[in-house]
Amino acid sequence: MTAMDDRPLDGRALISELEGHLLIEAARAEGRTEAARFTRPLWWLTDTQRAEVETRYAEHHLARTRRSWEDTARRAAQLRVEYAAVYRSLRRRLFTGAVLVTAGVVVLVVSLAPR
Repeated sequence: MTAMDDRPLDGRALISELEGHLLIEAARAEGRTEAARFTRPLWWLTDTQRAEVETRYAEHHLARTRRSWEDTARRAAQLRVEYAAVYRSLRRRLFTGAVLVTAGVVVLVVSLAPR
């Protein structure tokens, strides 16, 4: 139970949320590193200008990363639907084939049985 309400803790949800926070923080750190690398050769920038460029660059990097994650999640959902449809079709065909083979064996056994 949580201290805030009477709902039980969901371990999977908690782990997913923690993983999300860690991924976002890693993306932010990567953005800050890339921003510093980007501004390093821009020697003419003042410290204030450099900080502003780095902040904007890091924000842009995080937004681009988030869009990439969203696109990936959207495509994964599309693929899940497509593969589920293909899987159902293959199962149906396999079942139909099994029924036909079984019916063929039954007909063969009945026709070859002594009378």
